[in-house]
Amino acid sequence: MSESMPRRWDVATVVADLREARRKWRAHVDRETDLGDREFPSVERIEGLIKQLRGALFPLRLGPADLQREAEDHYVGYAIDLALSGLVEEARLELDCRERSGGDAHRREAVDRVRRFAERLADIRLALDEDIDAAYAGDPAARFVDEILLCYPGIHALLHYRVAHVLHELGLPLIARIITELAHSSTGIDIHPGAVIGRAFFIDHGTGVVIGETARIGDRVRLYQAVTLGAKSFETTTGGQLVKGKARHPVVEDDVVIYAGATVLGRVTIGTGSTIGGNVWLTHDVAPGSVITQARCAQHD
Repeated sequence: MSESMPRRWDVATVVADLREARRKWRAHVDRETDLGDREFPSVERIEGLIKQLRGALFPLRLGPADLQREAEDHYVGYAIDLALSGLVEEARLELDCRERSGGDAHRREAVDRVRRFAERLADIRLALDEDIDAAYAGDPAARFVDEILLCYPGIHALLHYRVAHVLHELGLPLIARIITELAHSSTGIDIHPGAVIGRAFFIDHGTGVVIGETARIGDRVRLYQAVTLGAKSFETTTGGQLVKGKARHPVVEDDVVIYAGATVLGRVTIGTGSTIGGNVWLTHDVAPGSVITQARCAQHD
């Protein structure tokens, strides 16, 4: 910098102010203890791990561009070992940040949870195959099944969700949430990893879809863009704090279609085989086989 050019900012002051802001936050959340190492799972590392897992699940489509069929198993083994080894460290960090006194016990627990996750990878692949088949069958614009995997945001979001849901079930909800939020940021599809979604699920177009934590979705369900399966209200304690984990999102039974822009709120049940029209606002149960449009929904309410 030229001697004559004035300094435009005081870096030392900014650093000091940020240090004080961190100190106040750590005191507020009771994290004054400095462990000296990384304390939480890394979004950047988890993004790399999910990329490796995607390649292992679909090696000739989502793996390296130069991968040949004869090397498929070798690559899958390499990618799986790399991803799972990295996942153990992130799992240990998640366990540590919830209970700091775990030490070696947390590492052993992390290895056990990742081992159980690995045992379910084939099931994840089979579930995704059914999702892809459902998308191909349900979209006349789809020319071939590989197009679904390579191009459809709904499948991209579901791949992340199905991986994340297993990790959520195995007691790693922070890593699971990071994985689904990575898909959310790239697709506009927001699926909480705690939601339970059945087989052959199809999200067409997808932008703006929201599926809440306690939603339950059956088999062969189809959603279109901007559908919300959300909460109607939030229960609070006498002290005004939100009650966590209560069932507050819809139950969607098998073979339901929900068209674009529909909003379904609360712990309501949409019965098997029902169709919910576009832009419907729904806060009540729907009997099996129903067809709900804006006019009929308004009359019912």
